[in-house]
Amino acid sequence: MKVAIIRFPGTNCDLDTQYAFKKLASKTQIIWHEEKELDADLVVLPGGFSYGDYLRCGAIAKFAPIIPAILEHAKKGGYILGICNGFQILLELKLLKGALKANNSLNFISKNQKLKVASNQNALLNHFNKDEIITLPIAHGEGNYFASNKDLKELEDKDLILLKYIDNPNGSLYDIAGICDENKKIFGLMPHPERFCENILGSDIGLKMLKGFII
Repeated sequence: MKVAIIRFPGTNCDLDTQYAFKKLASKTQIIWHEEKELDADLVVLPGGFSYGDYLRCGAIAKFAPIIPAILEHAKKGGYILGICNGFQILLELKLLKGALKANNSLNFISKNQKLKVASNQNALLNHFNKDEIITLPIAHGEGNYFASNKDLKELEDKDLILLKYIDNPNGSLYDIAGICDENKKIFGLMPHPERFCENILGSDIGLKMLKGFII
């Protein structure tokens, strides 16, 4: 399994993500945002604050030189995973539906968060049971998921909602913590599975999640 992890100025979870996939015996490569080519089975847009989150989260990152290669990867049906800031970038690129607004509290939230598995009919969550309750870390100021009523209905009807918050921490509509595209190849979530990849960190539940991509 070849995993390309994209590093933007301000990315801070790239090495954590690489460490997690190395534990799964994947071949990993960190790709600087100014590169224009990639060769991977899975492209990961990790968490952090790309370009300092200036203008709007992910709004500048979508113009990076590496983006056309990512879009071509998506066009060919390759897997893409966006975690936290990576999710925000995927929404800016319109590879996923909706937007992420400031948390209702207007505060940055950093804690371990309980989540419900809304769907396990996808690569990311195929090792879990539907409605299973899990815990993953969250750390964001703009994690409040918003979409039109039409898009929300489509997400629900097509089983594209991945994870839902228990005791919603940020105001996300439908308690959404993660979604995927209609082909179930592009995934975005606010929680950080790479931060729970071994028990010494508190849990290895995140590794079980990432393992779903291993071919």
